[in-house]
Amino acid sequence: MTRKATPSPAAPQHGPRPLPLFLDMLYRETAGSAERRAAALRGLAMFQHAPRRRAHPALPIRHRRGRARLRDAGGAGRPVILVPSLINPASILDHGSGRSLARWLADRGHHVLLLDWGTPEPLDREVDLAGHVEQLLLPLIARLEVPPVLVGYCLGGTLAIGAASAAEVAGCATIAAPWRFAGYGAARDDMLAGWRAVEPACATLGLAPMEVLQAGFWQLDPAGTIAKFERFGTLDPGSDDARSFVQLEDWANAGAPLTLSAARELFERLVGEDATGQLDWRVGEGIVDPVRLACPTIQFVSLTDRIVPSATALDGWQRRDIAAGHVGMMVGRRAEAALWQPLADWIASLPHVR
Repeated sequence: MTRKATPSPAAPQHGPRPLPLFLDMLYRETAGSAERRAAALRGLAMFQHAPRRRAHPALPIRHRRGRARLRDAGGAGRPVILVPSLINPASILDHGSGRSLARWLADRGHHVLLLDWGTPEPLDREVDLAGHVEQLLLPLIARLEVPPVLVGYCLGGTLAIGAASAAEVAGCATIAAPWRFAGYGAARDDMLAGWRAVEPACATLGLAPMEVLQAGFWQLDPAGTIAKFERFGTLDPGSDDARSFVQLEDWANAGAPLTLSAARELFERLVGEDATGQLDWRVGEGIVDPVRLACPTIQFVSLTDRIVPSATALDGWQRRDIAAGHVGMMVGRRAEAALWQPLADWIASLPHVR
């Protein structure tokens, strides 16, 4: 395969991680069209060399537990903990001016705390998904004076359900959160096969690097992944759309590794066996059953999500469908009307727990 699109050592090193695998996918997806290939490579080069905005300052730390932090977005009143995925940075929930769910909710009468899972070390290799809930999230919940509302995004929603099954909380909301992993259909076989191919190397490291996870996401929608770079290459580099694309792609290509046990549980137990959907996932002493939680619940489900298809949503909860993608529903132009305001209205409707 030709490597001419690989940036030189002197060029900015921004780009999809890992770039060689991305280029392999690009060449496969554009095999029948030289024009599409050129357009996608043009978009990739434009992305690599695009100017970057100054990083959005991290929120101050309110509480710590091991490597995890509760970052304080301000506000008063009912505490609301935003629980991000273990995959990609928590900053998608505090994405910058006008695109921060955390700060927007804080401005509307809630004390918002953003969970930052931190960066695991090889010594954390035995901490599985349930262990993240038990060892990090539950002790942080216990530091609060009143039971919080949990709002979990993507895999963070799955973990928030686990926490709500083991602690007193005032409510639990999930956003684009997978629960019935059987809903991935035939893609489960590819995801599991990809994990088995890299598992020996991850076992040596004690961690599953972000590159492993990113390659798996690409396989869920390879055509869409390449098409967005084709479209990006047609934008004015100085436009708001171009700047937004760069910021989101940098976020999507960043993130801490998963611990070895968390990656194994994700791919082997959840993806491979649908452990959560089959009610065979434990947190603490009990099986996690979302329908039996002792708090009000709601799920926000994207109807156009390729990362977490609507077929993976759980049954038995109040549900609100959103016609936006996995990331667009959180930070897109219609996010406030489609997601943020309905979420705020639901939180405001909850009875106060003392």
